[in-house]
Amino acid sequence: MILSFFDQFSSPVLYGIPLMGLAIAAPWILFPSPSIRWFSNRSVGAQTWALSVFVRQIFSPMSPFAHKWAAVLSAVMVFLLVLNMLGLLPYTFTPTTQLSMNLGLAFPLWMATAIIGMRNQPTKSLAHLLPEGTPTLLIPILIIIETISLFIRPFALGVRLTANLTAGHLLIQLIAKAGLVLMPLMPAVAALTTGLLFLLTALEVAVAMIQAYVFVLLLSLYLQENV
Repeated sequence: MILSFFDQFSSPVLYGIPLMGLAIAAPWILFPSPSIRWFSNRSVGAQTWALSVFVRQIFSPMSPFAHKWAAVLSAVMVFLLVLNMLGLLPYTFTPTTQLSMNLGLAFPLWMATAIIGMRNQPTKSLAHLLPEGTPTLLIPILIIIETISLFIRPFALGVRLTANLTAGHLLIQLIAKAGLVLMPLMPAVAALTTGLLFLLTALEVAVAMIQAYVFVLLLSLYLQENV
């Protein structure tokens, strides 16, 4: 039974062929695409409005040089939002519960922000490794600590996203299993458990949205430090 709880996080395979790519690409079919008409429909209008609000909120405190990243971070935001919400549908798979995928997404983006900082302002980027006014004896230790904290950022991004989604999905499955077991024994408690399950599902929808936003927000903060 313990293994069955974690079966939902295993990568889907059909006849020995991994379906990870299909799980990632399929949700994009549901997104409306802009047309050549003068007036867009409500779905496209709502999508455009939400993206414009997101871009204004993220990039308003940044310098104009960082605005080139607007398309990249918006695409990452929508990408993560769709994949996080995908696992809440029946008989589906959540690709963002895989740590390898989240690290593969976080590490190149973080590395790009670090390379931009070292190329455009190397003195300021290196100054983050040593706070001003540090005693001489603490300089080597602080440099090592700050270097470790710098390189641990992409791992923190990936682990945070994986842990939050995995914990939510496991909790939903545990409560659903408990409600199913209690149904013939204590119907009143089972009904209460089912109501709790609906509330938890709504909370998981909010978590899926928030985690996608937090991932991109932290990337924008790393970018802001390096431009």
